[in-house]
Amino acid sequence: METEKVINDEYSHISEGIWERAAKIKLIITDIDGVMTDGGIIYDDQETELKKFNVKDGLIVHHLRRNKIMVGAITGRESPVVQNRCEELKFDFHYHGVKNKGKKFLEVLETLELQADEVAYIGDDLVDLPILTRVGFAIVPQDALAYVKPYAHYISRFAGGKGVFREIADLILHSKGALVPIIENLCQLENDKK
Repeated sequence: METEKVINDEYSHISEGIWERAAKIKLIITDIDGVMTDGGIIYDDQETELKKFNVKDGLIVHHLRRNKIMVGAITGRESPVVQNRCEELKFDFHYHGVKNKGKKFLEVLETLELQADEVAYIGDDLVDLPILTRVGFAIVPQDALAYVKPYAHYISRFAGGKGVFREIADLILHSKGALVPIIENLCQLENDKK
């Protein structure tokens, strides 16, 4: 099938160990600033905070959840913009203004009755290390800090805000045999409309 060949070519650089880690994932947790955004914060003259999100990252959340992969966010900043985006995407949970991400992560594991190796985490800075060093699949954006990268199992081909979350979501879905059926089902639905 052409779709599967394209996807396999896209992920031909992924090692067997990464595929094994990805296949175990039941929950993706992401940081926001520097992962779902480029890390920039814009304030207008009314002190309104603005952030730019990548719509491709958001589009896949629905498909993750339909495939029984939960999605959550743990972020160090309080931001109504981020809260609104997490609500819009229907994240299973999102915690804001978290100063001790490691502690919050352990609470999430207990609440959801998950093991650390069933969780993927995407982070880019020092505050993310307590989670990156505990999860089964630790990911950083291409432009993460140099001294954070060694703690990742995988360094994304994309910078923060440029599709990191989407790359990882697609990779995890493909590791479970779900990505090709999602694409083919959507193509079939479009063909049925004609």
